[in-house]
Amino acid sequence: MPVYQWVGKNRKNEIKKGEIEAASQDAVNAQLVRQRITPTKIKEKPKDLFENVAFLQPKVKEKDIILFARQFSTMIDAGLPIIQCLDILFSQQANPTFKKMLKDIKESVEGGATLAEALKKFPKQFDDLFVNMIAAGEAGGILDAILRRLAAYMEKAAKLKSQVKGAMTYPVVTLIIAVLVLAVILVFVIPVFQEMFADFGGELPTPTKIVVAMSETVKSKIIYIVVGLVLLVVAYKKFYKTEKGHDIVDDMLLKMPVFGLLLRKVAVAKFTRTMGTMLASGVAILEALDIVAKTSGNRSVEKAIYKVRSGIAEGRTMAEPLNESGVFPPMVCQMIGVGESTGALDAMLEKIADFYDEEVDQAVENMTALIEPFMLVFLGVTIGGLVVAMYLPIFKMAGAMN
Repeated sequence: MPVYQWVGKNRKNEIKKGEIEAASQDAVNAQLVRQRITPTKIKEKPKDLFENVAFLQPKVKEKDIILFARQFSTMIDAGLPIIQCLDILFSQQANPTFKKMLKDIKESVEGGATLAEALKKFPKQFDDLFVNMIAAGEAGGILDAILRRLAAYMEKAAKLKSQVKGAMTYPVVTLIIAVLVLAVILVFVIPVFQEMFADFGGELPTPTKIVVAMSETVKSKIIYIVVGLVLLVVAYKKFYKTEKGHDIVDDMLLKMPVFGLLLRKVAVAKFTRTMGTMLASGVAILEALDIVAKTSGNRSVEKAIYKVRSGIAEGRTMAEPLNESGVFPPMVCQMIGVGESTGALDAMLEKIADFYDEEVDQAVENMTALIEPFMLVFLGVTIGGLVVAMYLPIFKMAGAMN
């Protein structure tokens, strides 16, 4: 069926616009009237020449899913049926990729599938956590509350992810700029000085000889250096894809002096937030642990969570195997133990998550403050050292002339 673009006014005389898939303009008009919108303009949407080329289509971002959950929750809370909610969300969706997904989900629900089953067809956008919580919400008749909880969880998870990325951006960008500046100096600047020194004659200072030798090596071996770096990156990726390599790298990351502590706090915050959200939504504890383990992002943390799952299946509490793992701090294990004994584990997990969100904030600030002086010293020693080494012969000649 063709897609129609429309513009109209609601009961408050506010201008609204969107898109509706319908058999004709009359059908679009009737649908808008049912939504209490007076249409002022309806026209068929022109065809997109690249709509079947997947890589040219926009991706569905995390903020699209968060907005979807928020709007869906509001409409369910207002008493609208699921199919009508999906129809409204489809009509006002601007992202063509997400629009196609919503159309497919709506058709699946109309065909008799549950909302969770329809969402499961798109695992990249709706992961196991999302699908299982929706299923629990449908079974318990609290879909609106579940969607609100999901949106809040995803917003906090996105904030946590952006904090870690932000902490790594400064040192990575600084390092890349330093390497590029060094490469330009060694390949283009130093050869100019080298020719000038050859014209003057005389013995060069030892630091200058070292820098000139470095320049000649980089110029003559630049292709081999680039190829070697590419092969090193490829070898690392292949090693990381193996079971043993994945285990070794993830374990080393957690044991790093500064960054490891930040990763550990992020892992605790993510585990407690996800686990608390799922338990509060009615997901079974073993199923929740399985999902949390798969989405942990670190093999050491994943193994620790699977040990917890095995322990609970054998009749143990969650706190005991968590404490034995050595990955989670003793305070977290003790608080979880208190939550289990009082029957308020989900609320306790949320409190731990809130506390560790603040801990991550502080850890990011501390790491940034610690990295800045190190990066400044690195830049000063490397680039400053090269410049001084190249000017030493000039100072030497000036002294001889005096």
